[in-house]
Amino acid sequence: MGENPNMTDSVRTRFAPSPTGYPHVGNIHSALFAWLFARHNKGSFILRIEDTDVERKVEGSVEAIMDSLRWLGLDWDEGPEVGGPYGPYFQSQRLELYHKVAQRLVAEGYAYYCYCSPERLEQMRAEQIRRKQPPGYDRTCRNLSAEERAKRAAEGITPVVRFKTPLNGQTRFSDIIWGEVVFENTTLDDVVLLKSDGYPTYHLANVVDDHEMKINHVIRAEEWLSSTPRHVLLYDALGYQPPNFAHLPMLLGPDRSKLSKRHGAVSTAEYRNQGYLPEAMLNFLALLGWSLDDKTELFSRRELIEYFSLERVSKTAATFNREKLNWMNGVYIRKLTTEDFTQRALPFLERDLTAEVKRPLSIDYVRQVMPLIQERVKLLSEVAQFTRYFFVEELDYNTSLLIGKDMTAESTIRALGIARERLTKLETWNAESLEALLRPLAVEIGLKTGQLFGTLRTTVTGETATPPLFQTMAVLGKERCVKRIKVALDKLRALS
Repeated sequence: MGENPNMTDSVRTRFAPSPTGYPHVGNIHSALFAWLFARHNKGSFILRIEDTDVERKVEGSVEAIMDSLRWLGLDWDEGPEVGGPYGPYFQSQRLELYHKVAQRLVAEGYAYYCYCSPERLEQMRAEQIRRKQPPGYDRTCRNLSAEERAKRAAEGITPVVRFKTPLNGQTRFSDIIWGEVVFENTTLDDVVLLKSDGYPTYHLANVVDDHEMKINHVIRAEEWLSSTPRHVLLYDALGYQPPNFAHLPMLLGPDRSKLSKRHGAVSTAEYRNQGYLPEAMLNFLALLGWSLDDKTELFSRRELIEYFSLERVSKTAATFNREKLNWMNGVYIRKLTTEDFTQRALPFLERDLTAEVKRPLSIDYVRQVMPLIQERVKLLSEVAQFTRYFFVEELDYNTSLLIGKDMTAESTIRALGIARERLTKLETWNAESLEALLRPLAVEIGLKTGQLFGTLRTTVTGETATPPLFQTMAVLGKERCVKRIKVALDKLRALS
């Protein structure tokens, strides 16, 4: 495949989001691949904010975009807050440049002023749909005479600038992922370059800025593939060297339709709030459309940078599988040190535990609790529900759960009464001493260990499934365990 001469320059990629909403995983997937390619090639990753769609701009979305990149550790070498030699990095601050280029294209015969009103364009589209024709501008203003243009201008109409697309022939370009791509020019309309409000469209601004910012690899989603011939024609008209293009495969939901909100293509902030680890999210997103081989699934950031290449990106659409993401997140949680897990879980406990739990939580206590549940947690947002009984004073459970298999209320009262008496006298309170006391006690009172331990488990936690009983009781502490046994005995006596 013939690659462009600027391949020999230092690699420069960009992520150029529009601040029209909060970034979802599809946007960030493109950013990740551009970032990995830049980092693998020891090049530069540029963040540019394409804020020219004034009507759709959403307050706070620029900050949300930067927060998402920071959360995943996708640092940018040039862009907002960092600066760089080719700024400003907000398109709304570069309008003069686009105007100059648009005027040059008109002057050189590559573009023209279009005076059609929105109403006329609406009628034209409705007529095309009625005739089952492909919608597109009918080029009414393409060949206006100088007199006609002067007449429209005198009427006070602010024109748009449209590109004069060749009426026949083909536009072709080479894509690193898709190979040779060919479009018939008859399928392309005369796209608007500059709107009547003075703002450029995506087509003009991104071509001008990619050139001005010396971007030599445009890595973006497959949905932009059909816009690329327009960009190639613009590069040609302006005498610019086009970049290398790489259009990433589509992301699909499990039902094989385009990834959308109902599949979990929510903002990356929501994944963060649900307790996904950034390193798991990074690993998972990297494997959507890229692989090293057919078996390796876990990659550190360093390994992803080392192994990444566009040649290993698939043309096949990638499926966003939430179950796999949950599995991967669980794997990453289990790899954390106790200290790291504690630090990451703490904000979720502070947020999710009920109001009755005193804040701030004791970090030393949380540090004791965390190893007990680390094997079971897949999301940090589950930590509070898995550990609730370690923090609340009152437990809420159905009294019948205290009575084990082949046990009665009476035999349960007897077992708990003896256990309470012995535990009260226990001087050293740790997992070993608790086991040394309780295991023989079951035999002594004629119960299976499972029966006694099951009753004690519900008594001290309110749950039927928990981490190992002795470690749980050790962390809960003597005072809390003895008190909870008394509460259980009162509940049972109220039954009989």
